Amino acid sequence: MQAHRAETTLSEDGVITLRDIPFRRGESVEVIVLPFAPTATSGSRYPLRGTPVTLLAPTEPVAEADWEAAG
Repeated sequence: MQAHRAETTLSEDGVITLRDIPFRRGESVEVIVLPFAPTATSGSRYPLRGTPVTLLAPTEPVAEADWEAAG
């Protein structure tokens, strides 16, 4: 199945016009209309940058029971 994404603005009279879509004239297509959700580029690329980190036991072994040699 070939898919094509197109963005357009709904006209005042409620008509949507799609131009230059890569399908043949007379071909049946399915149209799904969703409200445009802008991408998350407006926010920070690294949202956790600058967030304080607290290490509870930084010198203790991690998952010690998972290692055969530790037993």
